[in-house]
Amino acid sequence: MIKTLASFILALVVFASPAGAAETTEQEHIATFAGGCFWCVEKAFEDVPGVRAAISGYAGGSEVAPSYEEVARGLTGHTEAVQVYYDPTVVSYTGLLQAFWRMMDPTDVEGQFVDRGKQYRPTIFYHNEQQRSLAERERDKLQASGRYQEPVVVPIEPFTSFYKAEDYHQDYYLKSSVRYWIYTRNSGRFQFTEEIWGDDYDVDYRKFKDQPVTNQTPSAKTRLDFNDYQNPADSELREKLTPMQYAVSQKGKTERAFNNEYWDEERAGIYVDIVSGEPLFSSADKFESGTGWPSFTKPIDDKFVVTKTDRSWFMTRTEVKSKHASSHLGHVFEDGPEPTGLRYCMNSAAMRFIPLENMEAEGYGDYIQQVQQ
Repeated sequence: MIKTLASFILALVVFASPAGAAETTEQEHIATFAGGCFWCVEKAFEDVPGVRAAISGYAGGSEVAPSYEEVARGLTGHTEAVQVYYDPTVVSYTGLLQAFWRMMDPTDVEGQFVDRGKQYRPTIFYHNEQQRSLAERERDKLQASGRYQEPVVVPIEPFTSFYKAEDYHQDYYLKSSVRYWIYTRNSGRFQFTEEIWGDDYDVDYRKFKDQPVTNQTPSAKTRLDFNDYQNPADSELREKLTPMQYAVSQKGKTERAFNNEYWDEERAGIYVDIVSGEPLFSSADKFESGTGWPSFTKPIDDKFVVTKTDRSWFMTRTEVKSKHASSHLGHVFEDGPEPTGLRYCMNSAAMRFIPLENMEAEGYGDYIQQVQQ
């Protein structure tokens, strides 16, 4: 582990890799990952034995040949990504996944560290079914390890396209080593990964092998059981939730319009209670209401959503709460679109969004069909 600026710069000179790769050699395979700032991800992968080159670029969107300025401003569907050229006889795809976990935060899909926005969202882009199966298994194992307090939700998506970033981004850690060093330390990336992994941070990735994926692991498709659910103590909720999440879900406050996490979320998935995880709403029933809050025509499962009369603020409204956690979610109004004519106006802070590709792994497989409608 590099501890000083002098030794860091020396390491850059000793372990430099090629700045680009036009195509794979006969033995090489390709893997594509997004883990926030591609400067950091590129450097981390180029340190892995068996990796010939890691190329910074853009993936995950439909726009052709986007520029850095367009991606950085969030004007495209792309995220900063890195394409890895590696020799599978030296390091396996599983070894690359183990390296990936140690360079990013797999619990944060809204960005990485100081870099926020969908253009910095993490993703594993699989090139074939073997990569998909291995990625899903390793993600599930990471979730089961209990290493993180929050769920491991990094998306696993099929690879569609990759556009190489501008030349000045390639091997940035070599071209601007001091600025790179300052940026990475100030971002909190190294501090986070080193703390999470502790003594397991520095490992030989060549020891991990691509073991066959079997179907012997029980499926997580069965929906979660809330019959014996017990709400955490208030002190625990204050520690678990952000101030805004606590104020909204526990004290009935309302977050600001157009300045909340999910008002403009367009991905397919399910919205669940921030405290209990009760399934609440589907992206298939979400619509743009113009109010600045996430709005839905109906709950995904009526038995997890309850309503009550709210006479606060000198008016009568219908409050919406989760059944088991009793979290305040928002209000329902009768000015929505067909077929229900209802508008469930919710607070993002009271919910957690789970992308479609992560639903089965997190126990919401029974709701996938409703999300895909």
